[in-house]
Amino acid sequence: FTSFLHLPGTTEEVAPPLQQCFIIPKKEINMVSDMAKWKRSQAYADYMGFILTLNEGVKGKKLTCEYKVSEPIEKLVALLNTLDRWIDETPPVDQPSRFGNKAFRTWYAKLDQEAEKLVATVIPKHLAAAAPEVAVYLKESVGNSTRIDYGTGHEAAFAAFLCCLCKIGVLRVDDQMAIVFKVFNRYLEVMRKLQKTYRMEPAGSQGVWGLDDFQFLPFIWGSSQLIDHPNLEPRHFVDEKVVNENHKDFMFLECILFITEMKTGPFAEHSNQLWNISAVPSWSKVNQGLIRMYKAECLEKFPVIQHFKFGSLLPIQPVTS
Repeated sequence: FTSFLHLPGTTEEVAPPLQQCFIIPKKEINMVSDMAKWKRSQAYADYMGFILTLNEGVKGKKLTCEYKVSEPIEKLVALLNTLDRWIDETPPVDQPSRFGNKAFRTWYAKLDQEAEKLVATVIPKHLAAAAPEVAVYLKESVGNSTRIDYGTGHEAAFAAFLCCLCKIGVLRVDDQMAIVFKVFNRYLEVMRKLQKTYRMEPAGSQGVWGLDDFQFLPFIWGSSQLIDHPNLEPRHFVDEKVVNENHKDFMFLECILFITEMKTGPFAEHSNQLWNISAVPSWSKVNQGLIRMYKAECLEKFPVIQHFKFGSLLPIQPVTS
């Protein structure tokens, strides 16, 4: 499944031939019966392939380890820094309801307006035609401005955004670790700030049965990072001391830290699923279980996937190969 990370013609010197006719992605999953179309689609195969490729790429690696940082990676981080700065420039407003601060809509309107320009800063000139298509996934990745909520469907849109950048050859195979550790990690920081600042509602929350209210992928990739760790076992992540000492190295523990900052009461009560996972004997078992759970709880749930958009890079057409 790394095939789409090795696109023909994406060597440095040669501009890839644009056989591609870019289109604005749109919704295709309108009723529950359409879900079968999604599971057979090229988009699903490429999306899942991308998630699993990155899962392998970060296996046993710390966030703080050495890895290559290419120019597109730097530009993506700069893009996320801009979104972060806009949060500072758009403080929450006084309003009667505690959740869903309406200032989020102001912040979002700015992204809506600027998204194509932002994406164009990451994409080389000869691929400029791709910017409108790719920008749609960026806009979808930060939450819903009507409901002022955020959930795993939005997170999936960000992964789709990165997947599209791989498909057009902006990101390459040797960017794998930086995609997760630098770009996705920065994305998480900005999303956590959005969630805190504007008190966003969890979208389609599973309540106590979800992993956490907002994210899923950092638990998958974060558990892969911990595979074969000499002394950190799954049972350790419910230990506050272990989390405090190791969270800067492992995405999984960063997630746990954020949950304990945001929630009160016993861990087993507010995060029952994670509590159960802490009883699994090995990180590779945790990792496999989370991948299965992600497919079942996120990618195969109509309320999540109905919002997913399909274009030329992530097509609804059935898998060809």
